[in-house]
This record gives sequence, structure tokens and C-alpha cells, in this order.
Amino acid sequence: AGNGSGSGGITRVIQKGNVVEKGACSFTLLRDGKLTAERAAAIQGRQKNEIGVNIQEGDVYSAAALSMVLHTRSPMIPTFRSDVRIFMVKPSDGTDPVAWFGGGSDLTPYYLFDEDITFFHERINDLCEQYGDDDECQMVNYKQMKKACDEYFYLPARSEHRGTGGMFFDDLPATPKTMNFVNAVVTNWMSSWFPIIEKRRDMEYTEQQREWQLLRRGRYLEFNLLYDRGVKFGLQTANPRVEGVMVSAPPLIAWEYNHAVEKGSEEDRL
Repeated sequence: AGNGSGSGGITRVIQKGNVVEKGACSFTLLRDGKLTAERAAAIQGRQKNEIGVNIQEGDVYSAAALSMVLHTRSPMIPTFRSDVRIFMVKPSDGTDPVAWFGGGSDLTPYYLFDEDITFFHERINDLCEQYGDDDECQMVNYKQMKKACDEYFYLPARSEHRGTGGMFFDDLPATPKTMNFVNAVVTNWMSSWFPIIEKRRDMEYTEQQREWQLLRRGRYLEFNLLYDRGVKFGLQTANPRVEGVMVSAPPLIAWEYNHAVEKGSEEDRL
């Protein structure tokens, strides 16, 4: 749905499935926004003048993002989250527009199967190696993107990571070659997750394991509301697409005060 200015978005949701209890895919487009002083300073600070452009308050920007989150019914299958996005600024000093890509993908398991996590990370590593040797894609580096993912999806108050990571990148200069990499990131989404589903979808689980999944989903929502930059930005002011902002939330969660985990258990290992 648009707002008459060329900006808008669309969200599609699947829910109550046997494998995916709730899944959402969203596309958002923003046109002709104006940078606030705070946001302009943040962009300029991250770039450290490497782009040779002076980003200022009032500069016009546009952005687009495609995101997906798939919350699984079985606690034996990890939740999958992914996105790609582009942010473009048209400097007011008349210089050419500049643009950057961002994105990533990551897993949030409830029970650890080491081979599944290894497989997922190997797929990402192979993807980065395929593109990282090109001069225009020097920022495409698995170790750096994994580190960025671990640092971003972190709950500091609990000293916990949200999930087992994956890849996360921002400020990747937009060129035809980095565009090819971003396209490959999207192509890799399902091929890195579907084999895990096929291995785990028929595994039986107990009510206790399901309850543990709901408790861990509480951490997922906690991160979204307190730390996720996109969610926080979308909830700052009245927003006609607030449902789209919150669509990544799990369908059901559980909260339990001071939940105790048995030492040496699979829950403790997570």
C-alpha cells in the first residue's frame, strides 16, 4: 500500500502451518525522505569520509528493504530471519547520489544440532568466498560479517546472543558487482534452511520442549522491541504500517520469572 508519494510497502503472512507456525515477508519503499541531523551524522560517522561526500541534515534519501522471518512450529527446527536493503542519499551540494547495501540472514534455534548450524554457516562462507575476491567486494568477508551478526543480535542486559548467528552487513557500497552479491544472498536463503527442515520436521518433541521454545521466543521479542534498529525506528512515531513493523514477532511466546535451566541439559547447552 502506498501513501501517494511513491512510498509504501506490502506484507504477506502465512500462519498456522505444520512447519511454519508464522511466516512473514515484507517489502518497504521510502522515497524523498529528509535526513535529520542525527541520522546524517550517523551516516557520515560510519563512512569516516571514505566516500568523499559530505552527508548533511536535509539531504534527500530513498530506501528499500525486503525482509523475511519464518517462525517454526517444531522446537527442533530453528527460526530463520533474513533481509536485504538499499539506502541512497542525494547530497544537497549537487554531487552524485551515493548508495549502500545492507542485509544478512541468521538462525535462532531452540535445540542445538551442531551439524545444522555448521551447514548453515558453511553455506554463508561459500557464498562470501565466491564474491569476496573481487576488488569491488572487499567488504564481503565471512568472518567480518559473522562477527557483525554476533555483535548485532545480542541482548546486553542478559549477556546473551539471540541465536547462533549467520551474516550481517551494512554500508556495502552499491555497485553492479555488489548488487550481484546481494542477489546471491537472497538466492541462498532457502537453500541454507530447507535441508535443515527436511532433517528435523518429523522429529517428535514433548510439551516441555515446546514450552522451552515459547520461552526462548520471549527473548526474540525482547530483542526486537529493545534493540532492533528497524523496529525502533518504525515505532518512534505514529505509523500507519505499525502492523508491518511488528510482523516479525513470534505468534506465541511465554514469560516465566527467573526460569531455571537444569545444568548439563540440552536447554543449558543452548
